[in-house]
Amino acid sequence: MAQADPDIAAGVDGEYAALLADYERQRTDLLFGGPYDERDALLTISAGAGGTEATDWAEMLLRMYLRWAERHRFATEIVDQLEGEQAGLKSVTVAVHGRVAYGWLRAERGVHRLVRISPFDAQKRRQTTFALIEVLPEVEDDAEIELDWDEIRVDTYRSQGAGGQHVNKTDSAVRLTHLPTGIVAQSQNERSQIQNRETAIKVLKARLLERRLEEKEAEMRAIRGEHVEAGWGNQIRSYVLHPYQMVKDLRTQVETSNTSAVLDGDLDAFMTAELEREATDQPGGGA
Repeated sequence: MAQADPDIAAGVDGEYAALLADYERQRTDLLFGGPYDERDALLTISAGAGGTEATDWAEMLLRMYLRWAERHRFATEIVDQLEGEQAGLKSVTVAVHGRVAYGWLRAERGVHRLVRISPFDAQKRRQTTFALIEVLPEVEDDAEIELDWDEIRVDTYRSQGAGGQHVNKTDSAVRLTHLPTGIVAQSQNERSQIQNRETAIKVLKARLLERRLEEKEAEMRAIRGEHVEAGWGNQIRSYVLHPYQMVKDLRTQVETSNTSAVLDGDLDAFMTAELEREATDQPGGGA
């Protein structure tokens, strides 16, 4: 049997590596080709109805996304949070800083459903609860979204979460309400009112940008004759911990029985599948 020429083998390996690198570049361009995909992201988790069970689920999702960000070496900062009455979080907003943070996380927008034996139920009954994930791109250019302060109500109040001795002693938290749309942005995790105001402005601009994008998408749906339910809508993913172990994305049908890995931040397979679906199934895929 003739021995392979090492020079030819090296050449083939080099061509293969070049083709693979080109494929990955084109794949990245396809998945993250949206106008805002390169930006940082603001991720908000809101507990659904269900009391302590729902607020605990929101806190579990926060941990999941923080671990996911850590895997990608993205920096995270909790902008605002509202704690549950007994445990967990009613809502929390996290800034995620890193290249294509928004491009990745926009695949997570929607309702996430948890099925498990509730640790808060003395009778150990199975409970189903929901949480809503919203993802916004951070606004980078002040000219991109201009604020009319005649249309914005500014409220200050005392911070309610952890954050140092100033908490509950000074009105350092800031809430901004955009009166024409009713959009609210708030921040209470910074140490001063000025810092909280700056953070709240950033969140408000991101929410107004998202509203503009949603209006454009609605116009395109109307042109194409599509109908999409408003509001919470249907769930995008189920996390079943009892009577069996399964996480399944209902948009792409990607699933795994390794629920502990997913809740520990192993989300890339789900995100990639959804981004590929958006890029290939929808005209002008991307955000």
